[in-house]
Amino acid sequence: MARAVKIDLRELKQFSKQLEDLQKEIDDICISLTKEIAARLLSKVIRRTPVGVKPFDKGVKKTVKVKTSKGNRSYLTKEGAILEKYWSGYVGGNLRRNWSVKEVVKEGNNYTVEVINSSEYASYVEYGHRQRPGRFVPQIGKKLKKGWVQGHFMLTISTKEINEDLESIINRKLKAIFKEKLG
Repeated sequence: MARAVKIDLRELKQFSKQLEDLQKEIDDICISLTKEIAARLLSKVIRRTPVGVKPFDKGVKKTVKVKTSKGNRSYLTKEGAILEKYWSGYVGGNLRRNWSVKEVVKEGNNYTVEVINSSEYASYVEYGHRQRPGRFVPQIGKKLKKGWVQGHFMLTISTKEINEDLESIINRKLKAIFKEKLG
Protein backbone atom coordinates (compact mmCIF):
# COMPACT_ATOMS: atom_id res chain seq x y z
CA MET A 1 0.00 0.00 0.00
CA ALA A 2 1.55 3.30 -1.13
CA ARG A 3 0.98 6.53 0.68
CA ALA A 4 1.27 10.01 -0.73
CA VAL A 5 3.65 12.22 1.19
CA LYS A 6 3.59 16.00 0.89
CA ILE A 7 6.86 17.88 1.38
CA ASP A 8 7.01 21.66 1.76
CA LEU A 9 10.21 22.90 0.07
CA ARG A 10 9.57 26.62 0.49
CA GLU A 11 11.97 26.98 3.44
CA LEU A 12 14.65 24.99 1.63
CA LYS A 13 14.31 27.25 -1.43
CA GLN A 14 14.46 30.32 0.80
CA PHE A 15 17.63 28.97 2.47
CA SER A 16 19.15 28.29 -0.97
CA LYS A 17 18.41 31.88 -2.00
CA GLN A 18 20.07 33.19 1.17
CA LEU A 19 23.18 31.12 0.40
CA GLU A 20 23.30 32.53 -3.14
CA ASP A 21 23.02 36.08 -1.77
CA LEU A 22 25.76 35.35 0.75
CA GLN A 23 28.04 33.99 -2.00
CA LYS A 24 27.50 37.15 -4.06
CA GLU A 25 28.32 39.26 -1.01
CA ILE A 26 31.48 37.22 -0.38
CA ASP A 27 32.49 37.71 -4.04
CA ASP A 28 31.98 41.48 -3.70
CA ILE A 29 34.09 41.52 -0.51
CA CYS A 30 36.88 39.53 -2.16
CA ILE A 31 36.87 41.75 -5.25
CA SER A 32 36.94 44.87 -3.08
CA LEU A 33 39.80 43.44 -1.03
CA THR A 34 41.75 42.47 -4.16
CA LYS A 35 41.32 45.99 -5.57
CA GLU A 36 42.53 47.54 -2.31
CA ILE A 37 45.63 45.33 -2.25
CA ALA A 38 46.35 46.16 -5.90
CA ALA A 39 45.95 49.89 -5.18
CA ARG A 40 48.41 49.65 -2.29
CA LEU A 41 50.88 47.79 -4.50
CA LEU A 42 50.46 50.36 -7.27
CA SER A 43 51.10 53.20 -4.83
CA LYS A 44 54.30 51.56 -3.55
CA VAL A 45 55.63 50.69 -7.00
CA ILE A 46 54.97 54.18 -8.39
CA ARG A 47 56.86 55.79 -5.49
CA ARG A 48 59.76 53.39 -6.01
CA THR A 49 59.98 53.87 -9.82
CA PRO A 50 62.90 56.09 -10.87
CA VAL A 51 62.25 59.15 -13.01
CA GLY A 52 64.61 59.85 -15.90
CA VAL A 53 66.53 63.12 -16.00
CA LYS A 54 68.30 64.85 -18.85
CA PRO A 55 71.94 63.79 -18.89
CA PHE A 56 73.18 67.37 -18.65
CA ASP A 57 71.09 67.87 -15.53
CA LYS A 58 73.52 65.44 -13.87
CA GLY A 59 76.53 67.77 -13.98
CA VAL A 60 77.59 67.57 -17.64
CA LYS A 61 79.11 70.87 -18.71
CA LYS A 62 76.62 72.07 -21.29
CA THR A 63 77.90 75.59 -21.92
CA VAL A 64 81.18 77.44 -21.74
CA LYS A 65 81.56 81.17 -20.99
CA VAL A 66 83.87 83.11 -23.26
CA LYS A 67 85.08 86.69 -22.90
CA THR A 68 84.75 88.57 -26.17
CA SER A 69 85.17 92.16 -27.21
CA LYS A 70 81.40 92.52 -26.87
CA GLY A 71 81.39 91.12 -23.33
CA ASN A 72 80.87 87.68 -21.82
CA ARG A 73 79.03 85.15 -23.98
CA SER A 74 77.88 81.58 -23.37
CA TYR A 75 78.24 78.95 -26.03
CA LEU A 76 77.20 75.32 -26.13
CA THR A 77 80.03 72.85 -25.81
CA LYS A 78 80.23 70.07 -28.41
CA GLU A 79 78.84 67.64 -25.82
CA GLY A 80 76.19 70.19 -24.81
CA ALA A 81 75.08 70.68 -28.43
CA ILE A 82 74.67 66.91 -28.89
CA LEU A 83 72.67 66.62 -25.68
CA GLU A 84 70.56 69.69 -26.41
CA LYS A 85 69.68 68.41 -29.89
CA TYR A 86 68.56 65.01 -28.63
CA TRP A 87 67.00 65.95 -25.30
CA SER A 88 65.19 69.20 -26.12
CA GLY A 89 61.58 68.91 -25.02
CA TYR A 90 62.29 65.86 -22.85
CA VAL A 91 59.99 65.32 -19.89
CA GLY A 92 60.94 62.51 -17.49
CA GLY A 93 58.56 60.19 -15.69
CA ASN A 94 57.23 58.07 -18.57
CA LEU A 95 58.00 54.83 -16.75
CA ARG A 96 56.30 56.08 -13.60
CA ARG A 97 53.20 57.29 -15.47
CA ASN A 98 52.68 53.97 -17.30
CA TRP A 99 51.86 51.81 -14.26
CA SER A 100 48.27 50.56 -14.22
CA VAL A 101 46.00 47.93 -12.68
CA LYS A 102 43.82 45.64 -14.77
CA GLU A 103 40.38 44.34 -13.75
CA VAL A 104 39.96 41.71 -11.03
CA VAL A 105 39.44 38.22 -12.47
CA LYS A 106 37.85 35.35 -10.54
CA GLU A 107 39.20 31.92 -11.48
CA GLY A 108 37.60 29.23 -9.33
CA ASN A 109 38.17 30.35 -5.74
CA ASN A 110 41.05 32.68 -6.68
CA TYR A 111 40.85 36.38 -7.36
CA THR A 112 43.68 37.83 -9.43
CA VAL A 113 44.62 41.26 -10.68
CA GLU A 114 47.56 42.37 -12.81
CA VAL A 115 49.70 45.40 -12.06
CA ILE A 116 51.50 46.25 -15.31
CA ASN A 117 53.75 48.83 -16.90
CA SER A 118 53.20 49.37 -20.61
CA SER A 119 56.63 50.93 -21.22
CA GLU A 120 58.67 48.65 -23.46
CA TYR A 121 61.79 49.17 -21.33
CA ALA A 122 60.16 48.54 -17.93
CA SER A 123 61.63 45.05 -17.56
CA TYR A 124 65.15 46.41 -18.20
CA VAL A 125 64.76 48.94 -15.41
CA GLU A 126 63.15 46.34 -13.12
CA TYR A 127 65.68 43.53 -13.52
CA GLY A 128 68.75 45.27 -14.99
CA HIS A 129 70.36 44.72 -18.39
CA ARG A 130 73.61 44.13 -20.22
CA GLN A 131 75.29 46.69 -22.42
CA ARG A 132 78.50 46.89 -24.45
CA PRO A 133 81.20 48.91 -22.68
CA GLY A 134 82.93 51.34 -25.04
CA ARG A 135 79.89 51.78 -27.29
CA PHE A 136 79.17 55.45 -28.04
CA VAL A 137 75.58 56.50 -27.34
CA PRO A 138 74.72 59.78 -29.10
CA GLN A 139 71.68 60.40 -26.88
CA ILE A 140 73.93 60.87 -23.85
CA GLY A 141 77.01 61.99 -25.76
CA LYS A 142 79.26 59.43 -24.04
CA LYS A 143 80.70 55.95 -24.26
CA LEU A 144 79.23 53.25 -22.03
CA LYS A 145 81.47 52.23 -19.14
CA LYS A 146 79.77 49.30 -17.42
CA GLY A 147 78.81 45.92 -18.86
CA TRP A 148 75.82 45.54 -16.53
CA VAL A 149 73.27 48.08 -15.33
CA GLN A 150 71.74 47.01 -12.01
CA GLY A 151 67.94 46.75 -11.84
CA HIS A 152 65.78 48.81 -9.48
CA PHE A 153 63.36 45.95 -8.60
CA MET A 154 60.55 48.44 -7.93
CA LEU A 155 57.76 45.88 -8.51
CA THR A 156 59.61 42.96 -6.92
CA ILE A 157 60.35 44.82 -3.68
CA SER A 158 56.88 46.37 -3.51
CA THR A 159 55.24 42.96 -4.00
CA LYS A 160 57.36 41.49 -1.21
CA GLU A 161 56.36 44.33 1.14
CA ILE A 162 52.66 43.88 0.33
CA ASN A 163 52.92 40.11 0.91
CA GLU A 164 54.44 40.74 4.34
CA ASP A 165 51.53 43.06 5.27
CA LEU A 166 48.82 40.98 3.56
CA GLU A 167 47.40 39.32 6.68
CA SER A 168 47.00 42.61 8.56
CA ILE A 169 45.46 44.32 5.49
CA ILE A 170 42.89 41.52 5.12
CA ASN A 171 42.10 41.45 8.86
CA ARG A 172 41.55 45.22 8.99
CA LYS A 173 39.27 45.12 5.94
CA LEU A 174 37.23 42.20 7.29
CA LYS A 175 36.88 43.84 10.73
CA ALA A 176 35.58 47.00 9.07
CA ILE A 177 33.09 45.01 6.97
CA PHE A 178 31.84 42.98 9.95
CA LYS A 179 31.51 46.13 12.04
CA GLU A 180 29.45 47.73 9.27
CA LYS A 181 27.26 44.63 8.72
CA LEU A 182 26.78 43.61 12.35
CA GLY A 183 26.72 47.02 13.92
